[in-house]
Amino acid sequence: MKTKSFSNNFYLLLISLVSAMGGLLFGYDWVVIGGAKPFYEIFFAIENSPGMQGWVMGSAILGCLIGVTIAGSLSDKYGRKPLMIIAAITFTVSAIGTGAVNDLNWFIFYRIFGGIGIGIASNLSPMYIAEVSPSHVRGKFVSINQLTIVLGILAAQFVNWLIAEPVVPGENILETWNGQMGWRWMFWAEVVPSALFFILIFFIPESPRWLATKLQYGKAENILSHIGGKEYAKKEIESIKTDISAAFQQWCGLYVVFNYAQEIFAAAGYGVSDILFNIVVTGVTNVIFTFVGMYTVDKLGRRSLMLFGASGLAIIYIIMGICYYLNITGMAVLIMVVLAIACYAMTLAPVTWVVLSEIFPNRIRGMAMAVSTFSLWVACFVLT
Repeated sequence: MKTKSFSNNFYLLLISLVSAMGGLLFGYDWVVIGGAKPFYEIFFAIENSPGMQGWVMGSAILGCLIGVTIAGSLSDKYGRKPLMIIAAITFTVSAIGTGAVNDLNWFIFYRIFGGIGIGIASNLSPMYIAEVSPSHVRGKFVSINQLTIVLGILAAQFVNWLIAEPVVPGENILETWNGQMGWRWMFWAEVVPSALFFILIFFIPESPRWLATKLQYGKAENILSHIGGKEYAKKEIESIKTDISAAFQQWCGLYVVFNYAQEIFAAAGYGVSDILFNIVVTGVTNVIFTFVGMYTVDKLGRRSLMLFGASGLAIIYIIMGICYYLNITGMAVLIMVVLAIACYAMTLAPVTWVVLSEIFPNRIRGMAMAVSTFSLWVACFVLT
């Protein structure tokens, strides 16, 4: 019996990890631009144009809104897998195109195009995992998606740090390898995980709950049997048959911290090389405390973690604001940023996606998730 249970859990873990690769690409694509920012802004001559800098940084979010809209309607009609395949293709094309262009308008175009992939992945990956996971472990498994997001963020930060050559004070960045090619390779590196995601999607099953809504009960029961056994599968099918008869997370501002980390640490007195290393430190913190959130989400409950995260971030932001107001720089600011990321990673970051992925009835889950995720990205766009 233990062997059978282990086999079921291992199968569930494997298909969840494949689906959650959409989250990894979401995290990478979302944050890679922050490390490339000091270099592409000089290449495209927008280093003295804050308005254009904000538009370039936020343009991907418009693509997110398009992707969420597509994911909502089409995933309910055609299934979860086809849309995840589209997301993988979108990430790949965007990564190649963003690094290859020499024109700012095309750069923005490919950022928007990549944002479509982010929108689809942010909607479908947690929803797919929720639909294949038994209720008693759903919170933990849906949180895998958040874990891969922060791993993608860390990967982008680490890759940026490795690719960027040390900046010599006073040198013309436009004439360096960083200014000509380094920022391009930061985007191109995403091709590896996006291509792997595309291949692996073909080896996971369609969502059994979606199959059941299309009255394909035999296929749905077969998949559910692999996940929890025959008895579990029959109970779930009956439950589905019976069933058939959110912007706060983004307003907390952590993605702005990731995107504008350069300005935050520069204002705190750090140089370019130190900034890239500090960004890696924040990424490691993000990963570590995501594990804390995964461990506590099914034990402490969704509501208590969200309340703790909201109040904790409010206090940290007040202290951080006081630091800048009093011109306190250096380590104090880094500590406040790390504390904010730790608080967010163990509370609002994983819990929001868990709640959204499990509260809606099967027949409208795709569209309902799309509406909720759409509101998150609207808030994020305005804030960015």
